[in-house]
Amino acid sequence: MVELDAAIRSFYRDRYVEDDRLSRSGHGQLEFLRTQELLRRLLPAPPATILDVGGATGVHARWLAADGYSVTLVDPMVEHVEKAAAVGTFAAVMGDARQLEQEDDSVDVTLLLGPLYHLVEASDRAQTLAEAARVTRPGGMVVAAGISRYAGLLEYGNNGRLAEDNLHLFTDALATGRNYDDPEGFTNAHFHHAEELRSEFENAGLADIAVLGVEGPAAPTLDNATVDEIPRLLPSAIVLARLLETDPLMMSASLHFLAFGRVS
Repeated sequence: MVELDAAIRSFYRDRYVEDDRLSRSGHGQLEFLRTQELLRRLLPAPPATILDVGGATGVHARWLAADGYSVTLVDPMVEHVEKAAAVGTFAAVMGDARQLEQEDDSVDVTLLLGPLYHLVEASDRAQTLAEAARVTRPGGMVVAAGISRYAGLLEYGNNGRLAEDNLHLFTDALATGRNYDDPEGFTNAHFHHAEELRSEFENAGLADIAVLGVEGPAAPTLDNATVDEIPRLLPSAIVLARLLETDPLMMSASLHFLAFGRVS
C-alpha cells in the first residue's frame, strides 16, 4: 500500500475526531444532509455495489448500507477501519485510493469523498481517479469531493479569525490550491476550483460530468450559530444550497464540491 502523508496521519490520529465531524457543528450537519441529498438523487438505485474509498469511520457507509446498497469501505487509517468494521452492516478494509486492491469493473459506484483533497500532487489525484474508473463497471459512476479554493477565506473571514498576520496563508492557498499543515487548523490539502475538478474528471476519461456546490453560501452562518439556532437555520440553508448548486457565479461560496462522472 502507498504510504500515507505523515502529517495527515497525525492529524486524524492525534488532533481530529473524524467520527462526529458531520454532526457536531451546523456546517457539518449541512454538509452531511446535502451530501446525502445529492447522492440519493444521482446514484443508481439499491442494491448497487459501492466502494467508499477514504470512507473513514463510515459516516456515509452507514446510511448507504441502511438504504440497501452493498458497501465496502476502504481507508488507509487502521483506527478508522477498526471503527468502521465494528458497525457490522458493511465491509471495511485497509487500502489506499492510489492503489486499490479491488478487481477491474467490480463495483457500480466508487466514492472519493475525501481522498482528492488530501492528495496535494496532481499526479496522485490523477492516479486516484484512474483507479476509481478502473474498478468501476462501464456505465457506473465515480463521485469525488473537493474543497473550494475559497473555503479557508470564507471560514476565517466569518469567524473573526482572519487578520493581517495570517491573511497570507489563505491568499496563498487561493492562488495555488495548496494548504499546508497547521497545528491549530487543517492539515496538508489541495483546494479546488470547480472547473479544475471538472477538468480532472475529464482527464480521467469520465463522461456526463456534473460538478455541484454542496453547502451553498449559508455554511459560515451555520458554523457560527449556537446549538439552539441550528434547527431553525438549517432548512433554509438547504433550500439556498439547492437553488445555487450549479450557478457558476455562486458555486464557490460552497465550502465543498461534489463531482459526478460516468465510466465509459
